[in-house]
Amino acid sequence: MATLISDKFKQWQEKCINRHGELKKYEEELNSIYIKIYGLDGVMTPEVNDTEISVCEADLEREIKSLISYAVGCMFGRYSLDEEGLIYAGGEWQFNRYKTFLPDVDNIIPITDEEYFNDDIVCRFVDFVKVVYGEDTLEENLEFIASALGVKGKSSREIIRNYFINDFYKDHCKTYKKRPIYWLFDSGKQNGFKTLIYMHRYDKDTVGRIRTNYLHKTQNAIEGALKNAEYIISSSTSAVDKAKATKDRDKYIKQLNEIKIYDQALAHVALKRIDIDLDDGVKHNYQLFQGVEISSEDEGSKKKKVNLLAKI
Repeated sequence: MATLISDKFKQWQEKCINRHGELKKYEEELNSIYIKIYGLDGVMTPEVNDTEISVCEADLEREIKSLISYAVGCMFGRYSLDEEGLIYAGGEWQFNRYKTFLPDVDNIIPITDEEYFNDDIVCRFVDFVKVVYGEDTLEENLEFIASALGVKGKSSREIIRNYFINDFYKDHCKTYKKRPIYWLFDSGKQNGFKTLIYMHRYDKDTVGRIRTNYLHKTQNAIEGALKNAEYIISSSTSAVDKAKATKDRDKYIKQLNEIKIYDQALAHVALKRIDIDLDDGVKHNYQLFQGVEISSEDEGSKKKKVNLLAKI
């Protein structure tokens, strides 16, 4: 049965308001008892300010971002729609615990600034919303989610894509106090290549798979987009189309240059087949993929250091 997220939020909002009111009422009743016992009439009042109540009220942006974070957890198998609580945080992987929504098979989910693939994080998220809330309300639910994020974009999917590109990882690192469980492989500020993995499912061949199965495919997709932009520039009679294509071309060139450097660093680490020990903690393991030295194309130049993971 199709469900509107907006209706679910209203129900949650009402529940929070009622819970907030009940707690305030109980605290004021207790205050009245203490005032009477200790003879503090005229010295204290039983009233409690709303800001002093420890139960949080519903916040649309916070709840939607929590929903997105939970969806990502389901994509990686940390959570399952079929069972409550934490499902996987290391140990033996059990695919039979996931039936309603299947987690990503290889623990690698690309984040692209344009829709190049049908299995990137936005497509996976749309599938999640469809499975959980129904296909009939999909577009309305995506609009509701997008409106809560406060991110620019021409459509709900574009807004959600921009959130994943620019803000999701910042929010994740903030939630986990700079000890992220999802790791963002990030080529740099041009957004040439980004992909998420789940730390607890990492293995020593993960980096190699990222490079072969995802980085090179992204590179090919951007090269195709670049050719298309160049064709529009050379053949279109529309000044508006030419201007947009020129802007896109410049972006693609910068992204490809960024990917070229990142590819060298990925290749270097992929050959090492680095293993991680979860007992060493996030901070230690994260640093194993930072400051990778690669040779510069200019002879005599110093080696360049490249971070495979986004800075936290």
